[in-house]
Amino acid sequence: MNFFENELKKVMEKSAILREQKYVGRACFGTVGKDIRARIEFVTTGTADQYEGIKTSIINRKEGVVDSMLLRFSDIWGKRKVSNPNFKDGIIPCIWADDGKSDWYVYHPTKGDYRQLSAGIDQYLSVFQDMEMTQGEQDGSMQQMQ
Repeated sequence: MNFFENELKKVMEKSAILREQKYVGRACFGTVGKDIRARIEFVTTGTADQYEGIKTSIINRKEGVVDSMLLRFSDIWGKRKVSNPNFKDGIIPCIWADDGKSDWYVYHPTKGDYRQLSAGIDQYLSVFQDMEMTQGEQDGSMQQMQ
């Protein structure tokens, strides 16, 4: 797995909604519902080789892309404090690709950061879940509670 695949796996591997996950290149693909798939990928927002957010696209197998959403790291995490004296006010996390290598620039997300990003993506994906899947999961939860 490359850097982007590893990072996407940290974000999506515990998703309660995205099933049958596949990691290819800089994207994660998975099933949301019967004919609904999702593509999740790190994206730049204007600066080459600087990945500042994660884009989720909803794809209907029969009709193509239905919707997409960009979650900017600045919106999810805001500025993060770092010990680097060059960033006294903190830094907005981003991935920097340079000379064939990719890594987080200065700030490396924590497990809690990954959970927070995953929760935001899952909340978006939940809008597109099939009602029967949601109903089936609720029935299963009720059976477990009894």
